[in-house]
Amino acid sequence: MPKQRIRIRLKAYDHRLLDKSAAQIVETAQRTGADVVGPVPLPTRIEKFTVLRSPFIDKDSREQFEIRTHKRLVDILDPSSKTVDALMRLSLAAGVDIEIKM
Repeated sequence: MPKQRIRIRLKAYDHRLLDKSAAQIVETAQRTGADVVGPVPLPTRIEKFTVLRSPFIDKDSREQFEIRTHKRLVDILDPSSKTVDALMRLSLAAGVDIEIKM
């Protein structure tokens, strides 16, 4: 019989908020008796945008902005029904996107 696994992928713009949420998930899963692997930091996605400061005379003057999307991966091995219930009731901070795969 194959082992069950829950894979949780977290995304956020703020890495401190993301680490707190990942620690909260790990602590909740360990408290209910499940084995936890992670949080594993995944590569940060950096989107860069270049904008003209002035469209007429100062064409060479440009401004650059970037958005960094930080990601973490948490695997929960052999979850019990108590673990799943505790994770569903868990409320995480706003700004953290959660993707759960069974």
